[in-house]
Amino acid sequence: MTNLQKLSDAGVSIWLDDLSRSRLTSGNLESLIAEKNVVGVTTNPSIFQAAISSGDGYEEQLASFKGKGAEAAVEAMTTDDVREACDLFAEIYSATGGYDGRVSIEVDPRLAKETDATVAQAKQLWDTVDRPNALIKIPATVEGLPAITQTIAAGISVNVTLIFSLDRYRAVAEAYIDGLEQAAEAGIDLATIHSVASVFISRIDAEVDKRLGEIGGEALELQGKVALANARLMYEAYEELFSSPRFEALKEKGAHVQRPLWASTGTKNPDYSPTLYVDELVTEGVVNTMPEKTLDAAFEGSVVRGDTVRDQYDNARSVLADLARVGVSLGDVTQQLEDEGVVKFEESWNSLLDTVKDKLDS
Repeated sequence: MTNLQKLSDAGVSIWLDDLSRSRLTSGNLESLIAEKNVVGVTTNPSIFQAAISSGDGYEEQLASFKGKGAEAAVEAMTTDDVREACDLFAEIYSATGGYDGRVSIEVDPRLAKETDATVAQAKQLWDTVDRPNALIKIPATVEGLPAITQTIAAGISVNVTLIFSLDRYRAVAEAYIDGLEQAAEAGIDLATIHSVASVFISRIDAEVDKRLGEIGGEALELQGKVALANARLMYEAYEELFSSPRFEALKEKGAHVQRPLWASTGTKNPDYSPTLYVDELVTEGVVNTMPEKTLDAAFEGSVVRGDTVRDQYDNARSVLADLARVGVSLGDVTQQLEDEGVVKFEESWNSLLDTVKDKLDS
């Protein structure tokens, strides 16, 4: 009974926040499935930038794209990796009825402010990967919300990413439910549609802690507490939204809840436990997607002590009230982080395209 098995038994699906060609060809990912309870994988533009720029395992495929352009090469390499990972997780996908065994791939981050283009590429990626256990990642920008609805309405499973605020989480859940209702009207089997809502954790503490440090005094007592409080109140909203009469009507038609997914769960402050955002966000029906460093730390030293979310709602509200009282606007923080997140992913994608272009030219 490992720590990760205890985490799984407590209702947390463990997904790896990383994918590369070498993980697939070396058997590393297969080992993590067998030994560390990994039942899914998430990717993002930064992950693919790191993987493909290293060149490990991609050289032969890159050579075949000489004269065909960097964008075509990148799309082929990323979708091939995701397709192969989907096949690796196919047994888990089947055994869990689609609940797990999922692999995510993100739309071009340069489209984060373009609704129609996002929907078009979501459909293209879904068709290209051509695996039922894929999840298409769409950022939770204002423009992304109607794209989520339209993509779900088309019967495509979605991982909504870059969620930072409680208000935006609620809007994402509503967009998902809107999409399910439209899918039902179109005669699509709702049981085939799955979705997760990726709530970013550590980035909030990194920015809030910096602001609290500038204030000093009693404000310092809130450091390391705000991201957890924010996530816990999102889970409270999840319980409310997916037990509503509106969703119950969809559930009778086969609809699945949109599970909260804890993302960015590697701690950025070395003074914090490396498993802080694992141990303190344990509850039924969630996903925790971990970079391998965090996965290893959880395997070695995670302390699973039952549900650490649902009995903390009042405390979470108190933490956020205290944050406002000392003069830190969580709304300002979350908007800044969303804006930065979009820019960082776009920069990673552009860097990847430049790297591939240079390799093709040479």
